[in-house]
Parts: sequence; structure tokens; C-alpha cells
Amino acid sequence: MWIFGWKGPSGFSASSTAEDVAQGVDGTALTAIVTGASSGIGMETSRVLALRSVHVIMAVRNVGAGRNVKEAILQEIPGAKVDAMELDLSSMASVRKFASDYQSSNLPLNLLINNAGVMATPFKLSHDNIELQFATNHLGHFLLTDLLLETMKHTARESNIEGRIVNLSSEGHRFAYSEGIRFDKINDESGYSVWSAYGQSKLANILHAKELARRLKEEGVNITANALHPGAIMTNLTRHLGLINSIGHMFGKYFLKNVQQGAATTCYVALNPQVKGVSGEYFLDSNKGNPSSKAKDADLAKRLWDFSFTLTNPK
Repeated sequence: MWIFGWKGPSGFSASSTAEDVAQGVDGTALTAIVTGASSGIGMETSRVLALRSVHVIMAVRNVGAGRNVKEAILQEIPGAKVDAMELDLSSMASVRKFASDYQSSNLPLNLLINNAGVMATPFKLSHDNIELQFATNHLGHFLLTDLLLETMKHTARESNIEGRIVNLSSEGHRFAYSEGIRFDKINDESGYSVWSAYGQSKLANILHAKELARRLKEEGVNITANALHPGAIMTNLTRHLGLINSIGHMFGKYFLKNVQQGAATTCYVALNPQVKGVSGEYFLDSNKGNPSSKAKDADLAKRLWDFSFTLTNPK
């Protein structure tokens, strides 16, 4: 159980749950995509969104696991609108297929929750020969967002309901490489650090939301983009960490958030009316937070955008 109950300006704290922050919200008119929805925070986010009557599309790498989660949600919430679709964020081909299939469905899209991720993995290249953590945590979501943005814009215009894009980052963004984003050394195995590479990908999540928010505001589109830290929580993200993973599972209940608390900030930013019109911010514990100086660097955000667009749109 989380021991700190301090409440911020929002009225919520680190101990608030996803159900708490979404209390009273009617999501009947909303459709959401949640990546990485087959376990952990993504699964709880999907459950609470469904509980608030949102039509949830679970974008999952393992469709079988996704179907199991769907069935569990339907058992708890008869009549919930939940679907599972295959998406492997480490493969641009998979991202493009998912976006194409979604567009063919003619479903609206109000909420895009970029939740999926990997953490502190050994050096490995993605399907597209890009360092795996950067490829999965940032580039896959960058491309997915880009491909679905017109659908979100159309939905926002037609429904007159604010669209929200939510990037799950981490306080780990503070431990990125000293230069922030290693544009010229993304695939440098010799200088690879599992934690710095993770921090780099999480810094990229914040910078992506920051630059996206700027562009959406400039365009006058009724869509916001924000990033967040879910809190310290034991999920299967830690499976590569050996001893740390074992210790965490033994003692985590005393100093880590549970899954219900871990999904709270995501659901707060995605659903709570307090966040209406708020864009380009970083949240933690369901309150506005203060990210690192690099995460506030507008020039770095623009450079990352151009770099990411080039990587996801090769000639």
C-alpha cells in the first residue's frame, strides 16, 4: 500500500486509484485506444475506461492475452464495449497495419493512450534496426500518433468533444544520456546503458507530447497532448532486472504503488474534467509535475520531432 496520502491541487494524491480520479465521468460518447493493454497499467486503464462506458480498443502484441483481458472485463462489466487488436510497437509495419485497419473500421477516436513500453532491456535492435527501447517506447508511438491524428481531428470536429493524447513517460527521463537524445548514436552498442537508454526513450515521450501540443495549438485543433509518470509500480516491465525484480516482488507492497494507483494518473489525464484544455504538461500523482530542464527544451523537442519523422518515413 502506498504510504503517502498528500493531496495536490487536483484533490488527488499518490494513493488515489484510477477509479477515484474517474469518478462521475460518463464516457459513453468516447472511443479510446490503449497500447499495451494486456497487463499492468494498460490493463487497469482499459478496465476503468470500460467501467466509465468508454469504447476501449486494446492494442496488444499478444492477441490471445488481449482476448483474455477482454473476457475478464466483460465478466465484471457486462455490456462493456471492448475490443482487442494486434500491435507490435517495435515494428513500423505492424504500426502501419494497425492504423490502416483502425481507419478501415470507421470508428471515431477521442483518446489515444500511448502506454506500452519496455524497460532496461539488454541492447537489441528492433525489426527496423533501431535500438529497441527507443524504437518501442518512442518511435512506435510517434508513428502511431502521426497515422491516427487525422482520425482524431475528424472526431474532434464532428463530436465537438476534446481529443486527448496521453504519453506514459517516467521519472526515469531524468537519467537519460547527458546529451538527452543521442541523435548520432541511437544504435551505438559500445556506449549503451540499459538505464540511460530507458531514460532517453522516456525523455522522448515528454518531448513528443510537448512538440505535438505546440503544433496542435498552432493549428487550432481541439486535441491536447500530455505526458505523465505513473509512479513506482511493480509490473512485468521489470522482468529483465533479475535480482531487482525479485526484491521488488518481495517488498514492493510496502513502498510501491499497486496497479490501481499506478493507472490513476493515466485515467486522470485521459478522463478528468480538470484537465480540459490543458496541453503540453507533465503529470505525476494526478497533479501537474515539474520535469527535467531537457524535457522543457523546445528546440530539443523540435529536433526530436524531425529526427523521428525521418526515421519513420524512410525514403
